[in-house]
Amino acid sequence: MKNIYITDLDHTFLKTDLSISDYTQTIWNSKSTDSILSVATARTYKKTAQFLKNIHINAPMILLDGALIATMDKKIIDTKFISKEVADIIINEGGKFGIYPFVLALADNNLNEAFLYSSILNEHQKEVLTRYAKDDNLQECKDIRAMNDNFKIVYMGEEKLLRQLAALLEKIFGNSLKFILAPEAYVGCYFLTILHKDADKAHGIRSVSEYSGFDLSRLTVFGDNFNDLGMFELAATSVAMANAQEEVKSEADIILPHTNDEDGVAKYLEGLKFA
Repeated sequence: MKNIYITDLDHTFLKTDLSISDYTQTIWNSKSTDSILSVATARTYKKTAQFLKNIHINAPMILLDGALIATMDKKIIDTKFISKEVADIIINEGGKFGIYPFVLALADNNLNEAFLYSSILNEHQKEVLTRYAKDDNLQECKDIRAMNDNFKIVYMGEEKLLRQLAALLEKIFGNSLKFILAPEAYVGCYFLTILHKDADKAHGIRSVSEYSGFDLSRLTVFGDNFNDLGMFELAATSVAMANAQEEVKSEADIILPHTNDEDGVAKYLEGLKFA
């Protein structure tokens, strides 16, 4: 029976500059013959595929915080959408606070994604968009509206404001949606991610397990942030990076002495040979 390793990307597997070292690539890829390997990330399919172009992935990927489960060759295994009606209500409520979200949606059945953003942006959003400047799926909207199949809605800004918006939306929608409020380490603000109630990494892992037929008792996961906690609860072994949020460390079975910039995941995997 094969062991399973599923890692978060940002601040876990990727370095802070979004690169993957040759060392991490070599150690991870060496596991591909006798292990099941995948990722669980808030990233889109397109960005994940770009980052992992030289990385062996032999199981479906958990993408967009679990709203999409897909293989590297674009086979869609599962989706969890927010409807246009619900998403447009969310956008309207956010507008009352003077803030507008990024909307990530499915554009077609070939797994092309749309990244919608308002022409009204705060400084945090402007900085984030510089990282996507070369992408061809960006759509600026003077009056931003959702699409039919929306993976997630993401607000970026100050913690206090986003907490107020999250509280209002929870009053409106209750537990029919999932709300994740967490620090955004790249640009120094907070983000509020709104998803289908079953869109999370834990549900994603169950979908991948059913599809691939692996035993959860052999699963090890790696993470650093609040959206990793669900898969920490599900996995046999949960591993937090040295740079992880303190709450994440408190829920982990193992806390690494190394950060993402110190190849923490690869050093853990290499150390298994000598354990």
